[in-house]
Amino acid sequence: MIKKLTLSALSALMLTAGAAAANEDIEIEDVAFSFEGPFGVYDKAQLQRGLQVYTEVCSACHGLKYVPLRTLEDLGYSEKEVRAYASQFEIYDPELDDTRPRRPTDHFPMSSLANAPDLSLMAKARAGFKGPYGTGINQLFKGIGGPEHIVAILTGFTGKEKEQAGSTLYENRAFPSGYMAMTPPLSGEDVEFADGSPNDLKSEAEDVAAFLMWAAEPKMMVRKKFGFLAVFMLTVLSVLLYLTNKRLWRPVKHPTQS
Repeated sequence: MIKKLTLSALSALMLTAGAAAANEDIEIEDVAFSFEGPFGVYDKAQLQRGLQVYTEVCSACHGLKYVPLRTLEDLGYSEKEVRAYASQFEIYDPELDDTRPRRPTDHFPMSSLANAPDLSLMAKARAGFKGPYGTGINQLFKGIGGPEHIVAILTGFTGKEKEQAGSTLYENRAFPSGYMAMTPPLSGEDVEFADGSPNDLKSEAEDVAAFLMWAAEPKMMVRKKFGFLAVFMLTVLSVLLYLTNKRLWRPVKHPTQS
């Protein structure tokens, strides 16, 4: 039994070391997102811009099948606006035996291409900073770095291409193998924002990365709120336990003073 556990531990360490080595040459730039840190909150204007980038560019291939359309109200949209947005996507309804426009109770469409990954949890699945996936002292202080990884991928294309097994691959500085099958999705000025925000390549990449972080962690702010409440209550409880302990043991430790 001990031998099996030892072998399992060694295998895990080797896989972890391999993951670290595969990513040691990848440099991910730390982006100052508004939602980072214990006091960070989502910027709803940025999330709306990110939704626009996703809708007009990314949704052509990638889906968000785990994200309910009704949650778009959390981004500041009215129920009427969410209903209108949902209706532009169709879904097969077995009761009608036909397609119909989606409703807010439906989810975003799935990816339209077999080799296009779903983006619902992409911001959590990608580790941005150096070190094994999901671990490391950097990620303890900076976070897992998923949004930064997405920004790095979207802005990391060099313009070089190569043919491999009948497919065209595109060089990307942030991709582990150096080349990926996805064509550069953004080039800058791909969308026009109604609020006049910058639409250069880096701005668009950061906006859609922030939106994908919200898609993966829509309740992040609620968790932070309850986390602060839990820490506060534990602090108060610790003080009360300390004072109670001193009062109970005072007659024992100082019998002449009681």
